[in-house]
Amino acid sequence: MKKTLKTLIAAGCLLAAGSTLAADNSLRFGLEALYPPFESKSASGQLEGFDIDLGNAVCAAAQVKCSWVETSFDSLIPALQARKFDVINSAMNVTEQRRQAIAFTDSIYQVPNRLIAKADSGLQPDAKSLAGKHVGVLQGSIQENYAKAHWAPEGVDVVSYQDQNQVYLDLTAGRLDATLIMAPAGQSGFLAHPDGKGFAFVGDAVQDDKILGEGIAFGLRKDDTATLKKLNDAIAKVKQQGTIGELSKKYFGDIDVTVK
Repeated sequence: MKKTLKTLIAAGCLLAAGSTLAADNSLRFGLEALYPPFESKSASGQLEGFDIDLGNAVCAAAQVKCSWVETSFDSLIPALQARKFDVINSAMNVTEQRRQAIAFTDSIYQVPNRLIAKADSGLQPDAKSLAGKHVGVLQGSIQENYAKAHWAPEGVDVVSYQDQNQVYLDLTAGRLDATLIMAPAGQSGFLAHPDGKGFAFVGDAVQDDKILGEGIAFGLRKDDTATLKKLNDAIAKVKQQGTIGELSKKYFGDIDVTVK
């Protein structure tokens, strides 16, 4: 009886600390698979990309099984809170606004945000240059927040989309003048394809630490402290092993996006 009571108390403490680890020691990652090279699907329908490899590496280091649940990017936080999955792993930047809703692991990597437009457009990533222009952004993204904060009040038409691929379609069709996006995603998802011919990154990367955040991390429910610690320990191990640098080279070339 005493042993049973101690077991129940221990289990209660674990729940109080907050742990989403299932009985089979597994975690469900939530993501939007429409953002190469971070996450997308191959021709055979298999998930692939930087965040997929990263998630698998972290799960291996944490000695847990991981699976994947797909949803739109702007639904990731509500779906996490509704317990449709356990961890957000979808190139989500850590910002103060998001910290009000969820918890984050230590930052894992950081990439620049840049403007894509016609190479000969003369456009620059500032409000004066973009006044009267139409700029597409992914709904619920930090790029949307940045554009609405810095450009929309100065007469820039910021157009939000649930799917970045639709942004590219409207850009090539001439319905948009530019898009603000994480540079690796813009390179592999658009500029490297035939539809991206004639387009290029214009100007330097935009800067605003308050809006753009301190790096990309995994998102968890605030009460899930046990899983948070487990993931942070695994992330530290993966960084120490040089895995982030290896994945950076695989997907982004010579750019090491590891947050030191």
